[in-house]
Amino acid sequence: MTKIISAKLLTTVKVENILGEGVLWDELKQSVWWTDIQGCKIFQYSLIDQVLSVYPTPERVGCFGFVQNSEKLIVAFASGIAYFTPVSGEVSWLVKPTLAEGSRFNDGRIDRFGRFWPGTMMEDEENAPALAKLYQINSAGESIERLDNIRVANGLCWSPDGTVMYHADSPTRTIWRYHSDPKTGQLSDKSLFSQTPENIFPDGSTVDKYGNVWNAQWDGSQVVCYSPHGEVLGKIKVPATRATCVAFGGENLDLMFVTSARVGLTETELLAQPQAGNLFIYQLPESVGLIEARFKKYINDSILNIQTY
Repeated sequence: MTKIISAKLLTTVKVENILGEGVLWDELKQSVWWTDIQGCKIFQYSLIDQVLSVYPTPERVGCFGFVQNSEKLIVAFASGIAYFTPVSGEVSWLVKPTLAEGSRFNDGRIDRFGRFWPGTMMEDEENAPALAKLYQINSAGESIERLDNIRVANGLCWSPDGTVMYHADSPTRTIWRYHSDPKTGQLSDKSLFSQTPENIFPDGSTVDKYGNVWNAQWDGSQVVCYSPHGEVLGKIKVPATRATCVAFGGENLDLMFVTSARVGLTETELLAQPQAGNLFIYQLPESVGLIEARFKKYINDSILNIQTY
């Protein structure tokens, strides 16, 4: 029997997101950030004073990351990548790759070395051809295509040393494992990491200090913890069917944040799960989190040997 991990639900931030996603911990401001993709908003919740700030965005935001020595975010909007200043709403576009018809940017993350990796998804997940991709964005804002033939890019995260990348294609219920070259980001040695049960889909992920992968599971009402070898170590139940993303944070890195969604739920289902779309904050029994890297605008790409096109 799978162990249910001991975690206490401390706080529920009642936001009723349509599609909450992309949750990240900001250790500098002691606050948690996330996006409501369909609501075209970015949220910031301060743990110090329990203040919620909401920043409208000009397009849907699939994912974002913090930028080193800057108040800006690097954001994967639906159509492309830009710097975004939340308070002013200023947008500075970096790159708009040619996307497949019917696709938009979705999940992504900054790797351990300060490079931004946004992926795309087919909006018609079931019927559209698998033409979504995973990109790597270097410090100059140039894009490199790293993976293709994807339906929904999701669950992106790296091992603590940055040499192993995990990536989910949600509709296929599959999480893949790759070797990720620290200098270039080049991917190799693709292997099956895990496959979720029928009608449960892997969504956003993070990795803890032990190298375990924590994955929020859409239509599973849970976050599942996997060992680096893909063994299920335990689960945390979530009071919303559509758990979407997970992050660690807090002053001691012993909190877990989980976003959720209301999109696609019937009125009856919403009555049965009134917490759907909220942000859940759990107290974990120990400190397991890692500080996420920030986007490094001034990486010397010649040293990293990055080839852009």
